[in-house]
Amino acid sequence: MGPLLTLIAEPWQDYGLVDSGHGRKLERYGRFRFIRPEPQAMWAPASDSWEADGDFIGASDEDGGGRWHLSRDVPRGGWHVRWNEVLFTAQNTPFRHLAFFPDMAPQWEWMRGKVAEGDQVLNLFGYTGVGTLALAAKGAAMTHVDASKKSVDAGKANAFLSDMSDRPIRWMVDDAAKFAAREVRREKRYDGIFLDPPKFGRGPDGEVWKLEEGLPGLIADCRRLLDKDSKFLVLTVYAVRMSALAIGEVVRQALSDLGGTVEVGEMAVREEARGLLLPTAIFARWTR
Repeated sequence: MGPLLTLIAEPWQDYGLVDSGHGRKLERYGRFRFIRPEPQAMWAPASDSWEADGDFIGASDEDGGGRWHLSRDVPRGGWHVRWNEVLFTAQNTPFRHLAFFPDMAPQWEWMRGKVAEGDQVLNLFGYTGVGTLALAAKGAAMTHVDASKKSVDAGKANAFLSDMSDRPIRWMVDDAAKFAAREVRREKRYDGIFLDPPKFGRGPDGEVWKLEEGLPGLIADCRRLLDKDSKFLVLTVYAVRMSALAIGEVVRQALSDLGGTVEVGEMAVREEARGLLLPTAIFARWTR
């Protein structure tokens, strides 16, 4: 592994980190602005007065509880946001997110540069499918897996919005780890895999997922789904107590027999007010 990298999500027309500081961040999602808690924004904000259409008030516990306080203008059913060819619905979710993760944009771009028409790509923990559609737009045949039927349905709806309902996408409501293990037994292979496992989660049948315990086995199964002709594996992790070096070593050991290189580092979003970088996640990715 080489030096630690920083992947920077730059602002685009429908998204931007406007300002950050004092444990909060102000972002724009399409025509709306929202304030959310952000523990890593330990600095002072550029402005002392923020105007927003909604504010997420976090609970005192570590599990991400809390609630939104929204103006009457914010559509409770969501509104449309675009990233390149992908048109999708942003929405204020109970988990403080807006139904997609804008800091993934550099990873989407990197993978789009790797795929060719007809490549088989697996997206585990695929959420609302923005990443799936980003690669489908470049001709990849996608398998999208998420334990939440609501998330998978949102992905299908986003495919319709993006005029990609006819693209070769398998939408699977399933436990990601169990699905990967079954694909190994079926002797399936993929040209690329990307996964964004949560710190803790439950599958559709109550399966319990704990990142520290489950990640090595899951990466080992992902290795079995790749071969000498495969192109990439991308792992992103939002559990801040883990190290990029640690997840990089898990990926390096699992895929060492395939050759290629492993890159590790942090993901960040560039603030529009001052250009400073707000760290969001860590990643490890392998490519030939």
